[in-house]
Amino acid sequence: MQEKDNMDKEEIYSKVLRAGSRTYFFDVRATKANDYYLTITESKKLTEGSGEFYYKKHKIYLYKEDFNAFKQMLDDITEFIINEKGEEVISEKHDPNFNKEKYFSSRRSEKSLDFEDL
Repeated sequence: MQEKDNMDKEEIYSKVLRAGSRTYFFDVRATKANDYYLTITESKKLTEGSGEFYYKKHKIYLYKEDFNAFKQMLDDITEFIINEKGEEVISEKHDPNFNKEKYFSSRRSEKSLDFEDL
């Protein structure tokens, strides 16, 4: 019970971003010295062959001394991507009307090219 209380005290503030099959959790936590840091967790819902669901998670720990450099790097990288490719999503897989079966059957029926054809 005491361990559960310590875990509850550790989390200070949270935000959730749902993005399709992924969910991002932004959690402010406290160190033993009662200083704050950020954890960013990506959780993706996946399906096993048996049809059962499970979640694959990745976590980043970000400490205050790295905030400015991290934010600058994120701003630079996202600006580069937007400048190069725009804000529109290119992949047809992200189209809300995307039909997986139709997409893959049309790809199978396309003629495959050999190097001689190029």
